[in-house]
Amino acid sequence: MSKKNIAVVMGGYSSEFEISLNSGAVVCESLDTALYNVYPVHILNEGWFFIAENGLKQPINKDDFSFIVNDSAVVPDVIFNTVHGTPGEDGLLQAYWELLKIPQTSPSFYASALSFDKRDCLMVLQGFGVKCANSYYINRGVDFSIDEVIKKVGLPCFVKPNRAGSSYGISKVQRQEDFKAALEKAYTEDHEVLVETALVGTEVSVGAYTVNGEIKVLMPTEIVSENDFFDYEAKYLGKSQEITPARISEEETKLVQAETKRIYKLLNMKGVTRCEFILQDGIPFFLEINTTPGLSKESIIPKQVRDANLTLTQFFGTLIEEASS
Repeated sequence: MSKKNIAVVMGGYSSEFEISLNSGAVVCESLDTALYNVYPVHILNEGWFFIAENGLKQPINKDDFSFIVNDSAVVPDVIFNTVHGTPGEDGLLQAYWELLKIPQTSPSFYASALSFDKRDCLMVLQGFGVKCANSYYINRGVDFSIDEVIKKVGLPCFVKPNRAGSSYGISKVQRQEDFKAALEKAYTEDHEVLVETALVGTEVSVGAYTVNGEIKVLMPTEIVSENDFFDYEAKYLGKSQEITPARISEEETKLVQAETKRIYKLLNMKGVTRCEFILQDGIPFFLEINTTPGLSKESIIPKQVRDANLTLTQFFGTLIEEASS
């Protein structure tokens, strides 16, 4: 059996590009080289390159996403997408790969675009009865009343960019006079902003993926932040505890897993996703879904995979086989 050529695509154009490079590196070192030829591909503002073992950069031919290896062109059989943020989590690359007919591990371009837009995603899911926090939407340049916003969502509230990840640009606002500064911070990431009621309860994160077309849901991870919420520092600079499985009741575990599976289906997901919830009074309130979640060693999905007694090699292999089936 000939080996499949796998392009592990990482980087991106957003503030998250370094975190994505980390995820991509873990995938490259974990894939089974007896089954796959593994090619790291960096998609960055300065260009698209295959990175050879000696560190040399080979430009990607955008006509067919091929690159030169040992004097011959390689077109990937499957793309393992680890780009967080644009253009790998918002549907742009997915649409391009779909046009080239190259299978890839993340959801379709539309499912990716919809889930990346927090506002649109919440509105769709609320239509199916998924519980979410009260929210208010603000677009830069459009007049609004702070009093009206606070009346709808209350204090404390979260002010977050509509399309950004890794908690970039998010603030928790305790006093109305701090609202304007929080809004400006969110605008550094996106011109559309989402303001949400600060729910009170246990934050959990739940991974899901498909095997032979069947949705598998991993055990929830409980997030305990030393900071006021699960911000960038808490996520990446060790200011939080991530406890897998979460210290919640069996009933709550089943509820949040069932809701994760339902959302995965409703949004036509594929590959691995991660849903975030706040369990308030035992009820899961949906926050967001990540369609290219972090895969570095300290990320939540790898912890949940190990808890399920799977190796990353097995898990990443499953994602590739599922994408190409």
